[in-house]
Amino acid sequence: MEGNILIQTTSTLYEKLYRSIATIDSLHSSKLVSVTTELEEINPLAFYQAGSTFKGERFYWSSADRSFTLAGIGEAVKIESDEEGFQITEEQWVDLINHAEIDNVTNASGTGPVAFGGFAFDPYKQSSVTWSEFPNSSTMVPRFLLTKSGTKYFITINALLSPEDSTALFYQELVDQCTKLLGKEFKQNPEPQLIQQEEVAPEEWKRIVKDTTEEIKAGKLGKVVLAREMIATFSSDINIASLLNTLQEQQHQSYVFAYERGDSCFVGATPERLVKLEDQELLSTCLAGTIARGKTVEEDRYFGEQLLHDDKNLQEHEFVVNMIKTAVETCCHDVDVPEHPVLYPLRNLQHLYTPVRGKLYNGYTILDVVKQLHPTPALGGYPIKESIEFIREKEPFHRGWYASPIGWFDARDNGEFAVAIRSALISNNQAVLFSGCGVVEDSHPQAEYEETAIKFLPMLHALGGYE
Repeated sequence: MEGNILIQTTSTLYEKLYRSIATIDSLHSSKLVSVTTELEEINPLAFYQAGSTFKGERFYWSSADRSFTLAGIGEAVKIESDEEGFQITEEQWVDLINHAEIDNVTNASGTGPVAFGGFAFDPYKQSSVTWSEFPNSSTMVPRFLLTKSGTKYFITINALLSPEDSTALFYQELVDQCTKLLGKEFKQNPEPQLIQQEEVAPEEWKRIVKDTTEEIKAGKLGKVVLAREMIATFSSDINIASLLNTLQEQQHQSYVFAYERGDSCFVGATPERLVKLEDQELLSTCLAGTIARGKTVEEDRYFGEQLLHDDKNLQEHEFVVNMIKTAVETCCHDVDVPEHPVLYPLRNLQHLYTPVRGKLYNGYTILDVVKQLHPTPALGGYPIKESIEFIREKEPFHRGWYASPIGWFDARDNGEFAVAIRSALISNNQAVLFSGCGVVEDSHPQAEYEETAIKFLPMLHALGGYE
């Protein structure tokens, strides 16, 4: 029965695709064709896994509550830049959509033409070998997109047709490729064995923390977020689909994401939303200030109360709230910010949390908001310009996309971006993990070192590594 329903669904999809392609008599320039239809339930990870032949051209996104998932396979359109990238991405996206042929009668966000990608933390930092396959900005419209929205599922085919294409051959290729992606079962691969785990220059990092507190005491800075690396090597290549499944099972209340370029994949489970936009309603998140979870209910409650009354963490959180409120007010009206933070518990950690809501002004897009918000004091510091310059000069590695915006937006101006923390860059059998913490005047190098060690744990556990 399920097979018959799938055949009927794909037949409808392919008929839409055929009609859309057939309406284009002659092309003078490239044109995006996009068709969408509803599906019966399908496992997004099985869809992602089935697209393994498109390695380097896949992405995955699951919302913190798991009610919304995107899985993109193949590359219909790519927008990339080695500059800052926000304006270039916006301009090329608008041009693409304005000339596109779109058949999408659903009202669901994240269907039809959807762009997924991210941006570098600091486009002015000298490039590194680690991030050689990731430009400063990269956004992809997938050839095949599976969208899970609540209890509904949708499939979209996006095709960029050019004047020299044979529409008949292009149509058949799309049908054949899409058919191979559907109706598969997800298979969890065994975890590879960890053979080496190395923290990169921990003593040098502690020295930089000490130097940073001196700069802050001298009044040159208010706060600086410093990050460090860990390199884990495994006995065999890391299977991204299996890793994503593990992250979804282990890291509740976290966005789970993956973005592939070449032989590398940036993957993570972040609790931190940067911004969500739906029907012009904006929601941003202030998540700064961290403490461990307790081993008992009583200890957990005690730790939470400590966090809620800790001056260092409250100061760090206030920096973030004030900056995000100011940034959101440039793009929104009716901005609402609660007076006090609450606790946001995760598996290994708990954070201070404050939501910021507003109504987007006409003429603004989610990329305008992302540009205003990035980097927040939770990931860069305060004052922003001076803290980023300090990180650029003092931090002994290239963050790449770590601590940067990653997410999606659609042709109806809906979208969502998270901050890419609790993340790793996977290349075959090696994972480079990233972790950071906010340094203020009374920060102690050993305490900050221990905080970053805790923040390595979500990704390390998912990979099968050790504390």
